[in-house]
Amino acid sequence: MLFQNALIENAGKAVDIRVSEGKFQEIAENIAPLPGEEIIDLHNRLVLPPFIESHVHLDTCLTAGDPVWNMSGTLFEGIECWSKRKDKLSREDIRERVHRVARMYAANGVQFIRTHVDVTDPSLTAMETMAELREELRDVMDIQIVAFPQEGILSYPNGKQLMRDAVKLGADCVGAIPHFEFTREYSVESLNFVMELAAENDLLVDVHCDEIDDEASRGLETLAARALEMQMFDRVTASHTTAMHSYNNAYVLRLMRLLKMSGINFVSNPLVNTHLQGRVDTYPKRRGITRVKELTEEGINVSFGHDDIFDPWYPMGNGNLRDVVFMGLHVCQMMGYEDIMNSYRFVTTKAARTLHLGEGYGIAPGRPASFVVMDAKNYYEALNYNAPVLASYKAGRKIAQSSPVERRALF
Repeated sequence: MLFQNALIENAGKAVDIRVSEGKFQEIAENIAPLPGEEIIDLHNRLVLPPFIESHVHLDTCLTAGDPVWNMSGTLFEGIECWSKRKDKLSREDIRERVHRVARMYAANGVQFIRTHVDVTDPSLTAMETMAELREELRDVMDIQIVAFPQEGILSYPNGKQLMRDAVKLGADCVGAIPHFEFTREYSVESLNFVMELAAENDLLVDVHCDEIDDEASRGLETLAARALEMQMFDRVTASHTTAMHSYNNAYVLRLMRLLKMSGINFVSNPLVNTHLQGRVDTYPKRRGITRVKELTEEGINVSFGHDDIFDPWYPMGNGNLRDVVFMGLHVCQMMGYEDIMNSYRFVTTKAARTLHLGEGYGIAPGRPASFVVMDAKNYYEALNYNAPVLASYKAGRKIAQSSPVERRALF
């Protein structure tokens, strides 16, 4: 196939893209068509690497209000609601919901997902089912599974063994939730445990770290220190880190040095944390987002994720990462022209670093021909006008498509 007139990653000049045997073969201006070659004119539309969901809980998706609604809107009531929903979990239940969400994601150009799967369940039903779905959906979606202890490791019966069992079932990453553990001592021990577990099994680490408004919640320094000491660096990710918005600046100044030395990644979830955080504040109310701008300016990798889609923690969500980026830019006050133009990187190249995708990701000759086409000339325009993903190609095969949207006033 020959794709003509493509504007790759905000490029001002259109190029052609030749795809053969599922890979990018040539990218240049005015490529001459081969005899009988299929030609697709993109008409100067934006072409980006496929979108990446850095952080979501597929096992909990589409369960809001079942059996009860989170009336307070807090993280901790969400955990209580989910603990009640877990009694109804079955393979069929999980499979049906995950398939629905996968189709939502695919229609919005998402081809890679890192999902956190609750393993504080003696049956490990969700973990077993997600491992099966990872293989079942691999032709349309690359899924990484994090063994996630929603109710704690030290604070949940047999928590350590459940984590070990989840690794045996095929987890790609191991997680923790230090701010939910009963004590500071448990918090530190849980982080030391998962770092050792990851190192022993050559796995990645992704921790729900300090997702709370309490400035005394400082699991991040422990996680970063261990990543540095064990030389695991960017194999480690700190998700949420919302307590960081409450840290005093003198502490952050010292902490930032460690964060840069450690090389760890960060994931921010603007939609959900704007909704969940600051719930006990009167006024002023905290925005609830980690220090994305400051981390980015220090050269630390930050990507964005949905976190939840219509579940006990977030009663909305549609699989469109545009909404995540749009909210993130606003609440992080990153609304300069270059900030907006380059913000697609939070859900593409920066997210690829978080997921440790390596050289197989991106638009370049020799790589898998995976990309999306948007109905816009650049990402500023795509974001501002909520441009649809017209087509999503995975290894040269179209897996989703939509039609351009016509908006016209009648006066």
